[in-house]
Amino acid sequence: MNVKKIPTKKISESVAEQLEEMILSGSLQAGEKLPSVRELCNLFDVGRTAVRDAITTLKGKGAVYVKQGEGTFICKFDSSNLFSKPVSLPNRNDLHKLFQVRKILEPGIAEMASLNRTEGDLKRMEFSLSQSLHEGWEGDYSFHMSIAKATGNEILIGLLELISTTTKKTMMEVHHYIQREKQTALTIFNQHEKIFQSIQSENANKAGQCMVEHLDYVEKLLQSQMAKEKTH
Repeated sequence: MNVKKIPTKKISESVAEQLEEMILSGSLQAGEKLPSVRELCNLFDVGRTAVRDAITTLKGKGAVYVKQGEGTFICKFDSSNLFSKPVSLPNRNDLHKLFQVRKILEPGIAEMASLNRTEGDLKRMEFSLSQSLHEGWEGDYSFHMSIAKATGNEILIGLLELISTTTKKTMMEVHHYIQREKQTALTIFNQHEKIFQSIQSENANKAGQCMVEHLDYVEKLLQSQMAKEKTH
């Protein structure tokens, strides 16, 4: 394993961060046993207390679990965490899984919205659309939810709300990035506008297609950012 030597300041936090990076990058796989405390001490050139504190930190984050008499193991990604509390997406693979769900769900929602929308729905969508350009992730999220509400189908609305915690998280990540990249912000706004126009004109096929193109773009943007952060 490629590791960095640990500075003397906040040793246990630094060990925990490096172990977490290994988990996120896939160097340590779900279900894999961590090296022993002694091996980790030698690996990071730190004392036992720092390693034990780091493991305690990772246990608190739900990243590892301890089997009595066997050792410490990497936790499997639990999709139920997506629906219970704000979390950072564990890795690029889990990000892809989230977008697989969104690409199954949201294009169909856009298609149904184009067939069922009322004038009131269109006004709410248009208002959310304007917010999405000026009010960051909140406007972005509001726009997607206004489309779901236009279906008139409470189950679909509930399903989208069910994944809302992590959907919001990815939107925050996107808007954190596009604060520095105005052209990207404009691209996303234009994609939203095309979705809205398709729904407004009752073109179900076009609405679904535009939604897929939008989600593809956002996923690639996030994957690219995660890859850059990994190399820094």
